[in-house]
Amino acid sequence: MESLELIVVVAVGVLAMGWLSRRTGVSEPLLLLGAGCLVGLTPPFASFALSPDIVLFLFLPALLYWEALTSSVREIRTNFRSIALQSTGLVLATAVAVAAVAHALGYGRPIAFVLGAVLAPTDAAAVAAVAKAMPRRILTVLRTESLLNDGTALVLLAVTIEVVTEERPFSWSGTAIAFVESYAGGILIGAAVALLLIPVRRRLPEPLLHSVLSVATPFLAYLPAELLHVSGVLAVVICGLVTTRFGPRVIGSDARVQATAFWEVAGYLLNSALFLLVGLQLPAAVRALTSVTLVQATIAAVAVSVAVFGTRLAWFYSIPYLVRALDRRPQQRERRITAPQRLPLAWAGLRGAISLAAALTVPAATAEGHPVGQRDAVVFITAVVIVLTLALLGPTLPAVVRRARFPQDEDKSAELALARRHMSGAALRALPELAQRLGVPEADTLRMVQDIEDRTAPAPGTARRRERLRRLELALLQVERRTLTDLRDAGRIDDIVLRAVQEVLDAEELRLTRKPGPRRR
Repeated sequence: MESLELIVVVAVGVLAMGWLSRRTGVSEPLLLLGAGCLVGLTPPFASFALSPDIVLFLFLPALLYWEALTSSVREIRTNFRSIALQSTGLVLATAVAVAAVAHALGYGRPIAFVLGAVLAPTDAAAVAAVAKAMPRRILTVLRTESLLNDGTALVLLAVTIEVVTEERPFSWSGTAIAFVESYAGGILIGAAVALLLIPVRRRLPEPLLHSVLSVATPFLAYLPAELLHVSGVLAVVICGLVTTRFGPRVIGSDARVQATAFWEVAGYLLNSALFLLVGLQLPAAVRALTSVTLVQATIAAVAVSVAVFGTRLAWFYSIPYLVRALDRRPQQRERRITAPQRLPLAWAGLRGAISLAAALTVPAATAEGHPVGQRDAVVFITAVVIVLTLALLGPTLPAVVRRARFPQDEDKSAELALARRHMSGAALRALPELAQRLGVPEADTLRMVQDIEDRTAPAPGTARRRERLRRLELALLQVERRTLTDLRDAGRIDDIVLRAVQEVLDAEELRLTRKPGPRRR
C-alpha cells in the first residue's frame, strides 16, 4: 500500500466524516472509527499496520503541546492534588484491576499487567472531543489528567514489557525509581527547553519564523527526553505550560494569530486522523488473532472494558470522599462537588489511539527468542475497549453532563469583566499623553475615549448602535471585495496586488466578525 493512498484516504475521510457529523449530530470520533473500519475491510488496506512510532513520536508530541498551550496554568495549580491523584493513582489502580481480570480469564500474569498498562491512560484527543460542555474547572482536571497519565502509563508499560521480554520478576522498588526518574527528568527537560526558547522567540524577526518554531517546539522537548529515557510526554506538557505562561510577553500578536490558526487546523486534523487510523487497524487486529478464539477474546474485551469503567467509577466515588475526610479546610469545602457531578468525571474515561500504539509496541519475542504469548490478544482487546468506550461513553457524555446540573461558571464572566475594566482604565489614563506625543487631534482623541468607555460600560442602546455599524462595515467590505476582484478580472491589477489588498480586507473582516472574549480552540 502506497503512503500517498493512505494520505488521500485519511484526508477524504476526515472531511467526509466531519461534514456528516455536523449534518447528523452523530459523534465525529465514532463516525471516523466506523469509516476507518470499513476502509480496513477493503483489499488495498487489508495488510494495513499502524506504526506505533508514528503515533508516539509524531502525533503524540504535537497533540499534547497544543492541549497544554490551551490549558489554564492557574486551574492546574489549584486542582493539582486531584490531577496528580488521577494521573498516577488512578492509572495504577486501573492497571491492577485490568491485570486481575485478564489473569482470572486465563492470561499469564506478566502479559496481563502489560494489558493493564496499555489500557490505564485516558486519551487526550478523545476526551477533548467530547468533554467541551463541562465547566472550566472540571474540564481542566480532565484535560490535564489525560495529558499526564500517558506518561505514567508509558513508564509502567516499559517496566512490564521489560519483565516480559527479559523474563525476570517484577520489582516494586525498581518501578518506583523508574517513575521518579522519568517524571523528574521530563519536568526538567520540558522547563529547560521552554526557557531556552524564550530569548530565541524575542529575536525572531518574522511571524512565519515564530510559527516554524512553534511547530518544532514539542519535538525539541520530546526528543531529548526520549533519548535520555525519561518521560517525553511530561517534557512536552511542561514545555507547553511554561510557554503559555511566558508567551504573551515574548510573542507578538501577528505571530500568535498565525501560530494559533495553524495549531487549530493541525490539532483537528491529527485528532481526526488518529480515530480513522485506529478504525483501519481493527480488521487487521481480528485477522491476527490466533492465540485464542474470537469469542474468547471478545468476552475478555468486554470484561476488561467493565473493569476499566468500574475502576474509574469506584475511584471517583471513594477517593475524593477519603480526601474530603482528611482535608477539611474552608477553601477545600468551597470546591466540593455533588455526587451527581462526579459522574461525568467517571464517564469521561475514553481510550484512544495512544493505547493501541502502546499495545503495538509489545515485542513479538523475548530476549531469548521465545514468542510472547497472547500478544495478539492484547492488541485485539485494546482495540475493542477503544471502540466500546468511544461508542458507549462518548455519545452519552453530553446527556450525563446535563443531568449533573453544573452551576453556571460565574467566575469566568466576573474575570472577563475585571480584565476589560482594568484594561480600559489603563488605556484611558495613558491616552492623553500618548495622543499628545503622537500628534493626534483632540477630536479624534475624544472619539477614542468614547469608544473605550462604551466598551467598559455601554450606555442603553449602545450595543444596538454598534451592531448596526458593524453590519454596515461588513457590507461595505463585500462591496470593496467585489470591486477588487472585478479589477483583477479586467486585467487592470495583478493577482499579487489583489492578494496584498485582500490581506488587509481579511484582517478587517476578522476584527469585525470575531466573537468577544478569549477563544480556546
